[in-house]
Amino acid sequence: MEMVFLRIALAAYFVSTAGYIASLFVGRVRVAKIATWIFSLAFSLHTVCIVMQWAGTNLTPSSNIYGSFSFIAWAVSGAYLAFQTKTKTQTLGAFVSPTVVVMMIAASAGLMDEHPIPFALRGPLVTFHIVLQLTGGAFFALACLAGIVYLVQDRLIRGKKVAGFSRLLPPLQDLDRINHLCTVWGFPLMTLGIIAGSIWARSVWGSEWHWDPKQIFTAVSWILYAVLVHQRIAIGWKGRKAACLSIIAFAGLIFAFIGVNALFVTMHRF
Repeated sequence: MEMVFLRIALAAYFVSTAGYIASLFVGRVRVAKIATWIFSLAFSLHTVCIVMQWAGTNLTPSSNIYGSFSFIAWAVSGAYLAFQTKTKTQTLGAFVSPTVVVMMIAASAGLMDEHPIPFALRGPLVTFHIVLQLTGGAFFALACLAGIVYLVQDRLIRGKKVAGFSRLLPPLQDLDRINHLCTVWGFPLMTLGIIAGSIWARSVWGSEWHWDPKQIFTAVSWILYAVLVHQRIAIGWKGRKAACLSIIAFAGLIFAFIGVNALFVTMHRF
């Protein structure tokens, strides 16, 4: 039954994506608002799907690729909806919704995943570790998207191209606020996830650190985000610098999550 909700949610995400993109072409924020309602429906259906999966099949994000991508798509959707109620960022959905669709397609492809997590490595701690990491990653994904749109909008304004397309994009202040809050909230979640993973690794493998490629690239991403949080809070970074660093850090995180499995031998291949 949960697969029915998943397919309907994916269809609704597709429709909302079409609506958001159409809003940019027709130049109407009202179209983006309608797309947001459809996106909210998709998120609600997706929530029901995840609850049913967890309750009925115990298919948590730590189970396989499907659970991971589905959860992070859900978290990104929820974070975006929460932010756009407080800011004028309906048209940011033109960037968020397609990203969610891609992750949902990846989740569907992950249903055929042949590398579930080994039984010896299952348990509450590993679930805690992965849920924290994925939730932090969802905030970072939204920060990255806000950063990309910030740079686009900033370039249009600096080029004095404020008519048409630029008028539909969210204000720079709202984009910077989303980038800031998502980074500040995502970093402690990622940190706690790493700590939980270290405790888990020690209990299973006898040591917290094994110079595993995924550990190395995750640590690099963590350092980049630590620098960004420090510069944001202590130095007062705003605007383009923060946007650029959030994009670079998230690119590193994506590589740690996906690229490492394709290019290296890792203990985290499950």
